[in-house]
Amino acid sequence: MMKYTKGSILSVLFLFYLYILLKVILFKFSSVNIAFLWQKLHWTLEYPEYMRYGLERANFTPFKSISQNLHRLSERHEQVNLFGNIAIFLPCGILVGLWTKHDSISFLGAAALSFGLSLALECSQLVFAMGSFDVDDLILNGFGGLLGWWILFVVRRERALAQV
Repeated sequence: MMKYTKGSILSVLFLFYLYILLKVILFKFSSVNIAFLWQKLHWTLEYPEYMRYGLERANFTPFKSISQNLHRLSERHEQVNLFGNIAIFLPCGILVGLWTKHDSISFLGAAALSFGLSLALECSQLVFAMGSFDVDDLILNGFGGLLGWWILFVVRRERALAQV
């Protein structure tokens, strides 16, 4: 019988999480299709004006989209954009916290990995001309990763106090 380690289980969970991120952020819930990405890459390389158009539409002003979301919070789309960008990165912070034993390292890891993954996905939207780059997504995703880490930290602390 094969023995599974904590690290191997977390690695599989992280790969599944990456798949979900691609499906939701890049493919907007449709199937993950590598051939389609390859085709989109060739398309944007052949017609760079599509990437330029994406850069013109991009939001590089911090808190601009967040402010718009908050002002229109009664609209379902704005709620999903604001809270969804936080929620989808909660697992990232939790997984980083589970991987590491030292809280200071896992906090920095959660921040770096959440921001790095978010940046890669936002840039991918530009490169593949699928969606739009928004600096506020980086802020919300990073916050979501840190919030996930914090939730795990609090649960661990409460569990440790309960055992005393």
